[in-house]
Amino acid sequence: MSMPFYVPPEQMVKDRADFARKGISRGRPIVVVQLDDGILLIGENRSPSLRKIGEVYDRIAFAGVGRFNEFETLRVAGIRYADLKGFSYSREDVTGKGLANAYSQTLGQVFSHEIKPYEVDIIVAELGETRADDSIFRIQFDGTLRDAEGFAVLGAYVDEISAALEGALGEGTTLEQAIALSCAAIEEAGGEPIEAHDWEIALLDRTAGRRTFRRLTTDEITSARS
Repeated sequence: MSMPFYVPPEQMVKDRADFARKGISRGRPIVVVQLDDGILLIGENRSPSLRKIGEVYDRIAFAGVGRFNEFETLRVAGIRYADLKGFSYSREDVTGKGLANAYSQTLGQVFSHEIKPYEVDIIVAELGETRADDSIFRIQFDGTLRDAEGFAVLGAYVDEISAALEGALGEGTTLEQAIALSCAAIEEAGGEPIEAHDWEIALLDRTAGRRTFRRLTTDEITSARS
């Protein structure tokens, strides 16, 4: 009778984490920035039809990097979670923190019990009544949940982009300035210019009504960067 192959638990966890990080590092970066008038989500996306940034609920947005099919599955599950909770209770009971906790539990369960972990990092951004009420939650492939202050970066070149934006963003930063700074940081880290139509940019707009999520057009992006 052959003996089963034994792998120490700590080695198995390390191998899964390394596998997931390698896949995520190939994802094109996304930057999420708090502004006085809302929350900006910006990333490079050369696909005209596949989206990495999307709306989940009235004041909640989602962004993901890594394997598209995996973070798209999470986004759709988040929409169903939010719709069901909002219908069963009230729309005010749907919160970014509750959604982030649900994602954290799902990713942690997959990482601990499935053969292959999800190769994704995601962000849940919730718009508050004021800038101080905003929330940005980052959920990693292993279910680790952290909140970010000011801005957050996902995908490739995290350290380089974070270093470029640290101190450059803050209260008083306009939408146009945030777009220009974020685009420049991503381009500099990647070492190549990116055309206006290859950006995917959305805004949770604090000045809008109940539905705050809107996508920026190519003309708006070009104008902001000029």
